[in-house]
Amino acid sequence: MLGVAHTVGRVVKACLGFVLALSPVVAVAQGYPNKPIRVIVPASAGGITDVIGRAMAQRLSEVLGQSVVVENKAGANGIIGMEALAKAAPDGYTIGVGYSATLSINPGLYSKLPYDVAKDYAPITAAISLPLILISHPSFPAKNLSELIALGRSQPGKYSYGTAGVGATGHLSMELFKTLTGVDFTHVPYKGNAPAYADLLAGQVQLMFGDVPSALTYMKAGRIHAFAITTQQRSPLAPDVPTVREAGLSGFESNIVFGFIAPAGVPKDIIQRLNTEMVKILREPAFAQRFAAQAVEMVPTTPEGYAELIRTETAKWARVIKASGAKAD
Repeated sequence: MLGVAHTVGRVVKACLGFVLALSPVVAVAQGYPNKPIRVIVPASAGGITDVIGRAMAQRLSEVLGQSVVVENKAGANGIIGMEALAKAAPDGYTIGVGYSATLSINPGLYSKLPYDVAKDYAPITAAISLPLILISHPSFPAKNLSELIALGRSQPGKYSYGTAGVGATGHLSMELFKTLTGVDFTHVPYKGNAPAYADLLAGQVQLMFGDVPSALTYMKAGRIHAFAITTQQRSPLAPDVPTVREAGLSGFESNIVFGFIAPAGVPKDIIQRLNTEMVKILREPAFAQRFAAQAVEMVPTTPEGYAELIRTETAKWARVIKASGAKAD
């Protein structure tokens, strides 16, 4: 009996020790947030990554009753900011903006990264999906997607497409398009979208996967032609432009998805609290209206849903990168 009592006593002590060890975590989760929250944006001020980060920070501050500040850490295709986020304390007071390049493209594009997407981050929610639009110089002989594909197959390498650089979403989107259709266009990388657009408008390159806001400006002026948009439904900003699927190509998915992530190890209760509040914000009509000019779609998810999306996108882009031979090292 004494032996049993001694064993029970040890179990009780062990359980009490576990509860005491756990109690600070529970207290942190229940009292969250009780100080300012930092949002790391791995990009310069002014771009869409910064815009979504600041818009969410503003509304979170109002909803949570705490200051939410944005810190821009641009450079190296988002790597600098992502590394800073990975090294931040996992207490829920530092979160960050993740997007397709940093989470799903960089792992296949770089042989070495200072962060591991699967191990270093806790997804909170996907936020917005930014579509691309396949465009050409008006003099390009093809006027619809079927004609474009036929031309790209019959005259391999004759026509070129411009991008913001090796590994940019526009580059990999065209490589995916080439893989699915068997066309062959020559890649001309630039240092950013602006010079790529300049040469497209001048007819130095013939094709490009562009962003919708810039493309719309030139479309209205009759300076470019649009073949298809990568949204699931036609965009009200360009109702005459068919989706890629409507234009006859199935299986092509190439949108830039932005979302929110935290360092790995943040208590699940805090991740769930952030997810709940962010999803509510993303579903607010007034919040969505801020992004109407970019033709974005709001795509809120559960933390698990965002994690699965990242895994799926990473596998897809890894195949495209391997097939194209693209490397950024």
